[in-house]
Amino acid sequence: MTRDQLREIIFRILKEIAPECDPRELTPDENIREALDIDSYGFLQMLISIGEETGVEIPEADYSRVFTLGGLLDYLSFRLF
Repeated sequence: MTRDQLREIIFRILKEIAPECDPRELTPDENIREALDIDSYGFLQMLISIGEETGVEIPEADYSRVFTLGGLLDYLSFRLF
């Protein structure tokens, strides 16, 4: 799975959680929750869905590493490649 494929998975899941948002407007260092107005439950659902799609479980201890698009992509890439 490439980094671009991971980005597409993330964007699709974000659209499911926050249909009114455009995740493609996210910058790599922007806080996903704040930028897209996603509550903590939505963020948790996003991480669970990403884990189910990619096979990479993100433990709660690592949530602080995946709150930006760049951080999330780096985290997933590191665990998949």
